[in-house]
Amino acid sequence: MKQQNSRSSTTWTLSSGHTAVQQWSNNIPLTHRNRSQVKMAQWIFRIKGCLGSKVYSEVPDGGWGWIVAVAFFLVEVFTYGVIKSFGIFLKDLMSDFGESNSRVSWIISICVFVMTFTAPLSSVLSNRFGFQPVVMFGGFLISLGTVSTAFTSSINQMYLTMGIVTGLGYCLTFLPTVTILSQYFSRRRSVVTAMASTGESFAIFAFAPAFTALKNLIGWRHTMVVIGTLQGIIIICGALLRPIVIKPKTSPTETEQITCSLPEEQMQGSVISGKEQTELEPLQIPPKQQDVSSKNKLLDLTVLKEGSFLCYSAFGLFATLGFFAPQLYVVELSASLGTARDKAAYMLSTMAIAEIFGRLSIGWVLNWGRIRKIFVLLGCVSLMCVVLVLFTVVNGFWGLAVCCVLYGFLLGNIASTHIPMLAEDDVVGIQRMPLAVGVYVCIQSFAGLAGPPLGGVLVDVTQNYRAAFYSCAAGMGLGAIFLGLVRPAKTGQLCSKGDNGQNNTTVEQVSKDKPEECPEVDNQDTKS
Repeated sequence: MKQQNSRSSTTWTLSSGHTAVQQWSNNIPLTHRNRSQVKMAQWIFRIKGCLGSKVYSEVPDGGWGWIVAVAFFLVEVFTYGVIKSFGIFLKDLMSDFGESNSRVSWIISICVFVMTFTAPLSSVLSNRFGFQPVVMFGGFLISLGTVSTAFTSSINQMYLTMGIVTGLGYCLTFLPTVTILSQYFSRRRSVVTAMASTGESFAIFAFAPAFTALKNLIGWRHTMVVIGTLQGIIIICGALLRPIVIKPKTSPTETEQITCSLPEEQMQGSVISGKEQTELEPLQIPPKQQDVSSKNKLLDLTVLKEGSFLCYSAFGLFATLGFFAPQLYVVELSASLGTARDKAAYMLSTMAIAEIFGRLSIGWVLNWGRIRKIFVLLGCVSLMCVVLVLFTVVNGFWGLAVCCVLYGFLLGNIASTHIPMLAEDDVVGIQRMPLAVGVYVCIQSFAGLAGPPLGGVLVDVTQNYRAAFYSCAAGMGLGAIFLGLVRPAKTGQLCSKGDNGQNNTTVEQVSKDKPEECPEVDNQDTKS
């Protein structure tokens, strides 16, 4: 404490470099109320220091990223884990409300559609306000929507609570979490993302039998209240998503280039400089670059001009048809083939266990680096199409169990890689991933809206649950075709800029190493 003639000041210096100064007049006694205000200020700044941005000289491949990975694991548990376990309530909702398969299936369809269609909104809000408040607000919406579902009296009301409110919450939690996790890791990104994404599989394995038993004990409405209460954990996970600031080590005379995940308004605020804890200085950005970055930072639609991104988005659009319907109908398919309903619920658990191994194994394969990651994904999608066809021809409990194991394993391969794959140079790259992921998931939304109802209509028309898997197989097959076109579209687009009738073979060979230098190579060949 530093004493002066007119007033005294108390200064606290935090490890993050922030300095808080509270001045008190000498003629005002330091009462109990003032002491409480001082303690409150200290508590606030300590919280800000603990949950503020993390500064690294390079991508840490660990550090606070491990905490973010745990947060992503829990987010997966209470988002996709709940969505894919919703099939256990299908028969109860049809019985209570007297509705058909297709009408009840619209609940998940609307939820998935809202979750994916509003993905650009998630990107805009995350870049404007930061990841932490967006995910915390999304967790609140999820909990509110699920609990409200317990008090609905019609399917139409569930469209609003579970479909729109909860779906919007899912959007505001999942995408920001997976985006910031990708920024904390580079070399280990594939492995860590795969491991963290197993939360969805563990949730299906645990939730399917647990919620079935709980539903039989207290009813589906009270079970929804329990689920909504548990989903409040996402709010805590959102608070742990500390923004990352990459500040390369440079000499004092050089201009510092800083990459960070802070919201736009904080980007123009201050950065941490030096080893000492000093007052923050403004980040200098040229006016023209600042205008361009402010326009493109919130939402970037220029990726729609890239052929590779369009092909990859078409893959996501059609492949999504096979993501949700099997989990929704596999229990009913098993029951229709003579399996006891409580035993049929273990089909989801079997699928979930296989999905865990699939997510972990694909992470190690991609981290191995011997095969292009997009080619590995293509192989998994092609095999998934074959497995979906097998669902329509097998009979008996064990035949379905084998299909569930294969489907779960391949689903783990695809689900844990299709969004992080955007960070690869074959698609858009890590720099543009935060801006492109919202557009990609938004395009997926239309298949998420049509998939479950399409399966429900086929079931109602044919009176056979196998029919729901035909649409899944067809969509996955089309997705495999478009995924196979991503790499050719990427190389062809880059080389076409500097082609001008020159030797295409030479340009294509150079583009494998340095695609951005294709025009320069052509100019050199022309001069020679």
